[in-house]
Amino acid sequence: MPSSKPFVDIHDVSLQYGGADGTLALSELSMKVQQGEFIAVVGPSGCGKSTLMKLLSGLWPASDGTVIVDGTEVTGPVSIAGMAFQNPTLLPWRTILRNVLLPLEVVRPHRSRLRRERATYETRAKQLLALVGLAGFENRAPWQLSGGMQQRVSLCRALIHEPRLLMLDEPFGALDIFTREELWAVLQDVWLARRPTVLLVTHDLREAVYLADRVFVMSSRPGRMVHIQPIELPRPRTLETTYQPAFTSLVHGLRDRISDVRNVTQPEHAHV
Repeated sequence: MPSSKPFVDIHDVSLQYGGADGTLALSELSMKVQQGEFIAVVGPSGCGKSTLMKLLSGLWPASDGTVIVDGTEVTGPVSIAGMAFQNPTLLPWRTILRNVLLPLEVVRPHRSRLRRERATYETRAKQLLALVGLAGFENRAPWQLSGGMQQRVSLCRALIHEPRLLMLDEPFGALDIFTREELWAVLQDVWLARRPTVLLVTHDLREAVYLADRVFVMSSRPGRMVHIQPIELPRPRTLETTYQPAFTSLVHGLRDRISDVRNVTQPEHAHV
């Protein structure tokens, strides 16, 4: 790894919704991620994967423990992060190009530069669209694109301000398997070209093994990390990789780990 100091350092974090009598979503969860790593997080439904993303992005404060990104403790929204979700949520009244540019109207320091440097930013947006196979679609409306194409636009929008941390919450979950597999390759190409630190939350174990350097397995609620699986398959990975014995062995191993923890209720004992 490029540095011994973690880029993301989550230490003994607990999060309880609804006050003292509420739901303990995460309990004494810890994880470290190096700069430029591609990490996937998997686990049973309701284990707190999306809650982990809220903590890391600064959208929700921890009840206990610390969240550190790039050497700074997270106490509010993280400006160096980009996010994409299962629903691309493109604005229907904006063109594809203007949808990609949207974060620049909000994120500092870009919002103060956008007007005078608009041509530069538009060039960057077009380059991103070309990278994901959407060159020539800049002036289309979202409704003119398929679901898979809209998700590519969402990925470009998350990357336009060149975030050092990219957080993806089930970004391909609503797509058919063929489109999903196609977008795995697109996301891998983007990561190899730009090398942001990526945290991917997914229910798809094949997706996790295809994309990640390491896969973190969470317990049932309250969530904590119970296993870390290195993925040492050579890159770039292809669809043919998914049929290799080493790949299927990793997928089955992760499935076994999740089966072991999915019906185990964790004691809600964490100090919060």
